[in-house]
Amino acid sequence: MAGHSKWANIKHRKAATDAKRGKIFTRLIKEITVAARLSGGDAGANPRLRLAIDKAMANNMPKDTIERATKRGAGELDGVNYEEIRYEGYGINGAAVMVDCMTDNRTRTVADIRHAFSKYGGNLGTDGSVAFLFRHCGQILFPPGTDQDQLMEAALDAGADDVITNDDDSIEVVTGPYDFVVVRDRLAAAGFKAEFGEVLMKPVTEVMMTGEDALKMQKLVDAIEALDDVQEVYTTASTDET
Repeated sequence: MAGHSKWANIKHRKAATDAKRGKIFTRLIKEITVAARLSGGDAGANPRLRLAIDKAMANNMPKDTIERATKRGAGELDGVNYEEIRYEGYGINGAAVMVDCMTDNRTRTVADIRHAFSKYGGNLGTDGSVAFLFRHCGQILFPPGTDQDQLMEAALDAGADDVITNDDDSIEVVTGPYDFVVVRDRLAAAGFKAEFGEVLMKPVTEVMMTGEDALKMQKLVDAIEALDDVQEVYTTASTDET
């Protein structure tokens, strides 16, 4: 199956993530805390917690910070009780935008989200207004030059749902959200080193934007991502700047 160019976009995203390391730590601590609160502090029996801890380790979060967040979520330490909220809306030219938040103040969060949308040319929508345009899945990306046939065989054997070769020759392995860790680990054991991998809301179709529209869309996404309560932002817009 063919797909759009992904490699430059992913590298840009990783660079932007590295530049905001402090904020990434805050978001990861929230995710670990909530995952442990919902399904317990044993990462071996809690796939969501395992994913959050893996991401925290990949971002060089200290082990004691991870352990404190896990214990806080499991109720062994006192801490803030975060609520998960998802907001849906529209960006430039009607591109779909989905925003996942964790907050201790729902009133503050929705006001901040609504302000960001309206200030930068978007509109906050209702629950379910754009959710159907995204698929909850795992995404594992391999660089151009990876042996396509061997990776496809290994990925399908490991339980992947799909293998997509993008226009730039990068290869994307798509998994079920709860199969991500198993597939990723089996591919690593088979010698395939991924450059990027996470469970996310993947656009079913993408809207390519260029020029002024791309710049406006990027400003909207950046403004939403900068909010303290925002964990992740997903959009159907694909731009040269993302």
